[in-house]
Amino acid sequence: MKVVLFCGGYGMRMRSGAGVYDEAPKPMAMVGPRPLIWHVMRYYAHFGHTEFILCLGYGAHHIKDFFLNYEETTSNDFVLRGGRTELLSTDISDWTITFAQTGIESPIGERLRRVRHHLDGDEMFLANYADVLTDAPLPVMIDRFSRRDAGASMMVVPPQSSFHCVELGEDGLVGGITPVSELPMWENGGYFVLRQEIFDHIPENGDLVADGCAQLAKQGRLVAHQHRGFWKPTDTVKERAALDSAYARGDRPWAVWERDNSGVGA
Repeated sequence: MKVVLFCGGYGMRMRSGAGVYDEAPKPMAMVGPRPLIWHVMRYYAHFGHTEFILCLGYGAHHIKDFFLNYEETTSNDFVLRGGRTELLSTDISDWTITFAQTGIESPIGERLRRVRHHLDGDEMFLANYADVLTDAPLPVMIDRFSRRDAGASMMVVPPQSSFHCVELGEDGLVGGITPVSELPMWENGGYFVLRQEIFDHIPENGDLVADGCAQLAKQGRLVAHQHRGFWKPTDTVKERAALDSAYARGDRPWAVWERDNSGVGA
């Protein structure tokens, strides 16, 4: 299945005011020796989905340059013999990547609309924000959706906030305190399985979730895949730094390709 990646936003919450991260789009922020978008693509490729459509916008040249000048030796073992490099493994040799400029200010729904012709009319395809890492069982997510009469599937996760909700009585006394993460609610996890039907519900300059998924939900045609495992966004510099530190100490549950050679996940 083809994978549409939205990687053209400004990523304002990621900006610190100085440095390379303020110049590149958020999916190009580094986690270990590779940018976020690479980790997301490796996740999909592990499960056999190696046809990618990149919805470019702000900072597109950073993404293009990364792949046009890709250094396989950064994340693969190799032998240097007679001054020539012999790779012992490869990351992206079997990938097909379409680079599509979808506008600087375009909402995500509009970005999707602008690459529809690259999907070749495929009944089902995958989509992702390109800045969220997970260990979710993708084949299970796809299989469950394929057996449902629905237009879209959205992975949902428990609330990630570390704040607490406070219950107040009419007299101003606190009746209870509950961590947001324990509330009976779910957040959009940013991993989608979509059918062509989604395009019927996204207007020009519309949004994938607020327009497309919301309309399908009203019709009872939106499926939620609940995931309680590893899931981490990178909306801020702090969140990216935490993932980078985890990578350095070998704590990277999202790297399913490093521990699961079955190609189907757990």
